[in-house]
Amino acid sequence: MTHAIPASAPQWVEALRSVGYFADLRLATAIHLAVGLGRPLLLEGDPGVGKTELAKALSQLLGRELVRLQCYDGLDHRDALYEWNHAAQMLHLRLSEQHQSAEQIERELYSNAYLIERPLLKALRAKAPGVVLLIDEVDRADEPFEAFLLEYLGEYQVSIPELGTVKADRPPISLLTSNRTRDLNDAVKRRCLFHWMEFPDRDRELAIVKSQVPQASEQLAQQVSDFVARLRSQPFTNAFSRAPGVAESVDWAKALVALNALRLDPEIVESTAGVLFKQRDDIMALQPLIDELLTPAKAA
Repeated sequence: MTHAIPASAPQWVEALRSVGYFADLRLATAIHLAVGLGRPLLLEGDPGVGKTELAKALSQLLGRELVRLQCYDGLDHRDALYEWNHAAQMLHLRLSEQHQSAEQIERELYSNAYLIERPLLKALRAKAPGVVLLIDEVDRADEPFEAFLLEYLGEYQVSIPELGTVKADRPPISLLTSNRTRDLNDAVKRRCLFHWMEFPDRDRELAIVKSQVPQASEQLAQQVSDFVARLRSQPFTNAFSRAPGVAESVDWAKALVALNALRLDPEIVESTAGVLFKQRDDIMALQPLIDELLTPAKAA
């Protein structure tokens, strides 16, 4: 079931909130412009700020399929676009070579019947109402792949040697995410609208935790939000390789509820540190800071 597209940035804020995503007005404005202008939206920011979750929320809100292209080092354009079903082609070739001309066989071999769609092609050929295409962690791919993306980002089309140009009837809602492991090419950035995503402030993170973990008491949700906000602030953030993301905050609240914790204390924080951090050095760095980090929570 498809849904109406919000008509303004404030309406986007409320609509996304209805599916559990708490966007601020700046982000909602970027989404409103990207959808309204039919432009790709490049989202950059630290891991865990909610870039990928935004694509999921848009898919749910608009009733469109989410098509995800996960980027990685060495990603080939054929992995992103299409490939041919070679086994089926060979079978067809063996059955046909005695009865058809070479031209007829070639025409049939390179037809849609033997074409396997990968994410980009699937997004371009999607029927109404279209899809939400997530090109996730594009900074993990290499520069040749960025160059390949330019045609899609600029014209919502791709060229396939055997089939010609495939162009979308309507632009897919396209989100690109980057964790800034490297700088992207300016040509990619020029074809996109851009938004830098920050971690949510304490109040917005509290709303997220309460929405995602309704079993948590008001006091516990506040303490989790206060504690994580302090972790991300100076001077504490310098002690860790990476600050916990929103997903870690939610997972931590769920873990605390599962342990029947009513409030934070040094023992429970130390016992559950592996939910917040995924590196041994970060867990070790947290231990001497726990009491100081808990100070606001103790006052709650």
